Amino acid sequence: MFDEYVASALGRAKVQPILLSTPLLDDMVRHIESRAPGSLLIAGTAGDGKTYHCRSLWTRIGGDPKVWASKGNVKEHLLADGRLAVFIKDLSEFNGEESDLPLQRLERSVLGGNDSEVVVLAANHGQLLDRLRDLGKRQGRIHPLRKPLQESFLQSGSAPNRLAVFDLSRSTSRKTLDEVAMAVAGHSEWANCSRCTLKAEGKVCPIYENRLRLLGNADGGLLARRLGDLVEIARLNGLHLPVRDLLALCANMVLGYADAKLAKENLMTCADVPKIQESKQVGKASIYANAFGANLPKRRASDRPVFRAMVSFGVGDETTNAADGLLVYGKDDSRMQSDFERLVATDLIYGATTEFRAAQDAYLEGDEGARLDGGSSEFLEMLEAQRRRLYFTLPESEPEYPHWSMTAFRYAGDYLDIIDSLKAKKPVSDATRGRITRGLNRVMTGLLLENVDRIFIASSGGFTQSRVSVLCDHETPSRRQGGVGMAIKLDEATGRPQLDVSLSPGPGKSVAFDLTPIRHEFLSRVAEGALPASFSNECLEDLLAFKAKLLRKAEVVRKANLAGDDDEASGETSALTLNFIDIEPGGRGFTRPVTVRASQ
Repeated sequence: MFDEYVASALGRAKVQPILLSTPLLDDMVRHIESRAPGSLLIAGTAGDGKTYHCRSLWTRIGGDPKVWASKGNVKEHLLADGRLAVFIKDLSEFNGEESDLPLQRLERSVLGGNDSEVVVLAANHGQLLDRLRDLGKRQGRIHPLRKPLQESFLQSGSAPNRLAVFDLSRSTSRKTLDEVAMAVAGHSEWANCSRCTLKAEGKVCPIYENRLRLLGNADGGLLARRLGDLVEIARLNGLHLPVRDLLALCANMVLGYADAKLAKENLMTCADVPKIQESKQVGKASIYANAFGANLPKRRASDRPVFRAMVSFGVGDETTNAADGLLVYGKDDSRMQSDFERLVATDLIYGATTEFRAAQDAYLEGDEGARLDGGSSEFLEMLEAQRRRLYFTLPESEPEYPHWSMTAFRYAGDYLDIIDSLKAKKPVSDATRGRITRGLNRVMTGLLLENVDRIFIASSGGFTQSRVSVLCDHETPSRRQGGVGMAIKLDEATGRPQLDVSLSPGPGKSVAFDLTPIRHEFLSRVAEGALPASFSNECLEDLLAFKAKLLRKAEVVRKANLAGDDDEASGETSALTLNFIDIEPGGRGFTRPVTVRASQ
């Protein structure tokens, strides 16, 4: 068990543990002290800290640490109110039918009305649901706890009566990362480095240097904020990063090294630092590259969800002409020299190092080695590392070099601004709302429309999934007025913005669309001219499904408005008015009604 392994490792190493807050622990203690009937479930994914919380709760209610450390997965402690607290440290430690007994004990407490015990169960979401399903099969029934727990995990539904559910997978966020980074970089054991000769007499110890940069004293916490932005975007895209992964990320940022010959398994120890200093290859310990797992072999990095998430941002591969021009030609181009000195040359450890300048000169001067196949690979690798450094170090006040342009999510900054505005009860900026509207119109019609004041809900006359739709079934303002139009709201359950398009005043007349970061990026890219299918077919299908819902809602609204309001039949002729979408020379769309008459 991971928690027990860490506890024993601490004893061997004789160091103080990394202490992190347990955000739900106080609520757990209050629940037990309130003498509420039933039991308690600590749920989450691997690495969320379930056993850590379980052990902390055991200690807080008076449990003996020696009893906890002894063998056995079930621990019992008599509470002051006479109830027996039964701690099941980890359901995954039970194999097969072994798990029936603790689950039956939980069932007697929750469903059977047994108030003599309070069961505290720590379990992974999927494992708990699987064990309940298997137990139900052996009992010849559908287990009554399985469905309500599944809805609680997946849809934020209410927990079963008499069972308090504490889901740790919902508790990690940017604040968790900040706490983990400070717990690692600000640990008291770092005081031992003050006497170390490896950083004396002007020497640079890459481990200590990375630790200082993670602390953020020199840059005002800029690196931590940019790292937090990436973790937050990943979370809002639906990726959960447990505390264990955030610890691995911070540890790799401090200890990572790109050459396994000088640092075993690409992680530095103090014994490796003299060799690294002698080789004058300190730059390979760049904290900015380590943040993306660039020091690790690809297979090893891909084993960790946090590094898969970080790599997905494309930092190092994504760039702009301005940024690459600065890095390649900045030191020689008089127009960019001041920028180069300010943004690159000031960092002599991971920026304009002697090695980088030598590789840059060889690349620009085109010597024999650079002309050979692969001869420039060393400089191009350094260029990737410099792009990663720029993402973390570019000041906010650099309009020429926007840091989000160094990632695959170029509009992520605007997305985070939407959330900040909604939390502060402020309106979303007109530029961002207009870009979302333009993207929606281009997806729904397949036309290069420039309208930002209204939304066209269009069809092709029958096939809702058609890529090009020139018949306007309904149009609505891009800003909610009088209960009609598009509102941008914050979904409290997910923390993400929602596009809520209302076609008529009153309840039940609107359709909501969950605006994830990647969907926002998709709409923004389309608004700026990208072809929808060239960016993400999945996002395109999501938007077309949203369009289909709007078309169905428009049909309902139209029928409600026309009920009892039809013209009298005139002879044997019936008329149908079709609203075609035309485009003015400037790209602005408008509807042109065409009446079609048919003889019966």
